[in-house]
Amino acid sequence: MIRKSKVLQRLRSGDMASCLKVNLKDAQVSEIAAICGFDCVWADLEHIGQDWSVIASHVWATKAHNVDLMVRVPRGHYSDYIKPLELDAAGILVPHIMGVEDAKTVIRMTRFHPLGRRPIDGGNADGAYTAMDFDEYLSSTNSERFLALQIEDVEPLDELEEIAQLEGFDMLFFGPGDFSQSIGAPGQWDHPLLIETRKRVANVANKYGKFAATVGTAANFDELRAMGYRFVSIGADVVGLKNYCQNILGAFGSSRGDGKSYLE
Repeated sequence: MIRKSKVLQRLRSGDMASCLKVNLKDAQVSEIAAICGFDCVWADLEHIGQDWSVIASHVWATKAHNVDLMVRVPRGHYSDYIKPLELDAAGILVPHIMGVEDAKTVIRMTRFHPLGRRPIDGGNADGAYTAMDFDEYLSSTNSERFLALQIEDVEPLDELEEIAQLEGFDMLFFGPGDFSQSIGAPGQWDHPLLIETRKRVANVANKYGKFAATVGTAANFDELRAMGYRFVSIGADVVGLKNYCQNILGAFGSSRGDGKSYLE
């Protein structure tokens, strides 16, 4: 039987699911996050040039501790969408969903019958290298591997409710970074339209039985939870490492006679 998704277990029971984004390629980072207790680790293929063997190592590192790996895929050929799933990632995040037809296409490519027409193999890690019963492989993959559709542009907003009513995906994921660009206000996190849309995505997701997901910080976590978000990715390995290094260098700066920091 396929390993059950920890994220889906959390969300279906009414709990929150925690996630950390990992930019670095070494899977030891994912293992550290898993050991620390995160429910999910987010590896990225949209912005980071990781080959499939690297993604496979992240899958192994998280699975060893019963933690999910979510892979954000690049927009491209269907094989780019399904390879993380065949490596046994617990879910995929598809960026820049532009409308209901776009969402339908993604679902068709990434879900097995009767939800879609994902190409069938079964000879990879997700199908236990053909050791899993064929019918069980198809049904459990549809139910225990999550699909998150990322809303991060103004274009899909007119069809947001129609998208949320589609069968075959689990999460509406609001991406504030690119959304701020799409409204001509890059980095303005307090822009009224950004705040309004963040609330709207959560409301629409919950209205139609989907899980609301987004990125956040420790400072606004309670606010996001109050909005109805249940999957929140907070922080990234590169942020933590950068902050750690800066803090150390700050100590060196305070010991210099001229009072200058090495960061200057």
